Amino acid sequence: MIADTLELYRKYTGEETFSLAKSYDTMAQMWQERSEEYADRTAVEDNGKSYTFRTLAEDAAKFRTVLKNRGAKPSRIAILVPNSYDFVKAFIAVTTLGCTAVVLPAHLGDKAVFGCVSMFGAEMLITAPATEGAAALVAQARPDVPVVSVEETSEETTPCAQCSGSDGCAIVMTGGTTGSPKGALLSNAAVMQGTLNSCLGVPGAFYQRYMLVLPLSHVFGLIRNMLASLYSGSTLFICRENRNMFRDAAQFKPTFMVLVPALAEMALTLSKKFGKNMFGDSLRVIICGAANVPPYLISEYKKLGVELYPGYGLTESANLVSGNPENHKKPDSVGLIFPGMEYQIVDGELWLKGRNMMDCYVGREEPEAYSDGWFRTGDLVRMDDEGFLYITGRIKEVIVLPNGENISPAELEAKFNTLEYIQDSQVFEDVDDAGKHFLALEVVPRATETAKLGDIDLNAFLIAELRKINAELPSFARVSKITVRTSDFERTPSMKIVRYKKCQ
Repeated sequence: MIADTLELYRKYTGEETFSLAKSYDTMAQMWQERSEEYADRTAVEDNGKSYTFRTLAEDAAKFRTVLKNRGAKPSRIAILVPNSYDFVKAFIAVTTLGCTAVVLPAHLGDKAVFGCVSMFGAEMLITAPATEGAAALVAQARPDVPVVSVEETSEETTPCAQCSGSDGCAIVMTGGTTGSPKGALLSNAAVMQGTLNSCLGVPGAFYQRYMLVLPLSHVFGLIRNMLASLYSGSTLFICRENRNMFRDAAQFKPTFMVLVPALAEMALTLSKKFGKNMFGDSLRVIICGAANVPPYLISEYKKLGVELYPGYGLTESANLVSGNPENHKKPDSVGLIFPGMEYQIVDGELWLKGRNMMDCYVGREEPEAYSDGWFRTGDLVRMDDEGFLYITGRIKEVIVLPNGENISPAELEAKFNTLEYIQDSQVFEDVDDAGKHFLALEVVPRATETAKLGDIDLNAFLIAELRKINAELPSFARVSKITVRTSDFERTPSMKIVRYKKCQ
């Protein structure tokens, strides 16, 4: 089925913004046109300096010359550069030279960098002063791979190269459907579709002030934060250290932010504690995703005058699959699938096709991720009568109980998370001393809400409230043990909860 949501997104986006959301085939086309259109606007603010679109375009053109002089041709070029203006410049230079940017996390060690360069077939490596040490092994063992400093420049400029939408644009690391690290190869057309989708469903998405706190090596930060900002003529403020983000917000006064739920929750907790929006009174929109978004965040940010929009995406889909413009009417939905995307739901699993889908995995093949040309997301979903999508779990996380019942932990967690006193939860399979398997629940309390309860036995209170929810579940889905944690769950670099390993 093809998502016929164009007119709905037009309604939610607004005619003025919708008319500005132009489709491009390649990064080069988009960048040439938009950098000229926005030439005198500020594109990036970083480390105390401001750069206009004209300056960024010139710097990228000079760096294209550097790359060309070092032997770059249509190939794969790895970028090992922390969040910075230099990363933005390097990514634009590489992708508008007709090359594929292999985006590497800046925290990788030398062996991991060497492994990624080999696994992804990179023929050049761009570094910054902070990452030169991590490139040492490549420089020593792979003399055929030039290591280029992002600070190099030239007096000469090189124009954007001509390429097609089917040519590679970026390789972004992901765990895929199995959790094994690999790269998703995204074409120019896919990246441009993902960028276009960023501006749908949110009124006034152009000419904003974006603040970047997510890593640019993650597809959510790269496309929904950086490229959406450049595409929309907005200013991108780069927060280099998350510990400084509230200080930076006070200085920059962002209007749009792209956050994972854990960061949004942390900011909300501090906002309640200090009685003011920690991101400033100018903030009006938060785009939230990469993990389950609790409806609590939507309603509480509304009290601060901020609209928080949940969405759903994958590295393999150039980030965005759906967005929720009905964030208050349907707060537990990830929204409408974006226009023109093909989808089907097979045995509860979402399968996808579309312009924004990756070409393939690089580094590790995963043929089981495809079926007759459809990408199998591994996500269990349902869709309501109005076409709004709901994530109910992950296939690989399904617990098969001894009685044969299948349990989706995420679906149960969503029910326990409706309790305002619960910030996060995890349902998992445990085993007792006799070897009997059962369902267990661990929860992290939400401090801002539990503080209102006064001097009570918090542990007993929470367990009693959770048991009320538990009693409403089907008998086979009820948890047998509830634990209130005193610390957060272990989390991945993208702030997702690390799930406990399944019992054998």
